[in-house]
Amino acid sequence: MLVAGFPAGSFAANCYLVAPAAGEECVIIDPGQDAEAGIEEVVREHRLKPVAVIATHGHLDHIWSVAPVCGARNVPAYIHPADRDLLTDPGKGLGLGAGQQLFGGLELSEPDDVRELSDGAVLELAGLRFTVDHAPGHTPGSVTFRTPATEEIPEVMFTGDLLFAGSIGRTDLPGGSYEQILASLARVCLPLADETVVLPGHGEQTTIGRERAVNPFLADLTPADGPSKGF
Repeated sequence: MLVAGFPAGSFAANCYLVAPAAGEECVIIDPGQDAEAGIEEVVREHRLKPVAVIATHGHLDHIWSVAPVCGARNVPAYIHPADRDLLTDPGKGLGLGAGQQLFGGLELSEPDDVRELSDGAVLELAGLRFTVDHAPGHTPGSVTFRTPATEEIPEVMFTGDLLFAGSIGRTDLPGGSYEQILASLARVCLPLADETVVLPGHGEQTTIGRERAVNPFLADLTPADGPSKGF
């Protein structure tokens, strides 16, 4: 599996392109601020053909470029319904007051084809399988995406702003809940194998085992029922 990522824009939100191999179809995860140029560079370098955009949640730093990327390539966007309204009203997720403009009057629109995600759904895209785990707490519609382990590589989880190396997502913005994010971590992350690779929405990659050992926010958590068995 090919995973190529880069930090997009001033927020440095990780945008990932995932494909079975170079020269094949790919999925774009979280195209943030001014991500089009970076996407084009990765597509050209690895000879990829994007077939979908999937969003871990609706905050602006992760969905800024969803509409232009989908429109330019005529591909659908996938997002959880609880965050779908942020595609067109991103200020709602940032707690802007009445009359406050977003980045000088920035206005976003929905792509022509938006498809809604649900907990436990399995997406068959670009020759890959992604299991969706609903993981509210950072936003009501936050999700993670997991690809299955093979003989060559361990399971990979794209965590968005649920879990970072050494930290977790903030919960002080509208729709955030510290109690919910801890419950999501216990249910979605902790039951996974130690070798599971974590590719977060910001910062460097890590593993579930490393976070289980050193992440202070996980120290007092115990695994819950576990994520949906999508494989």
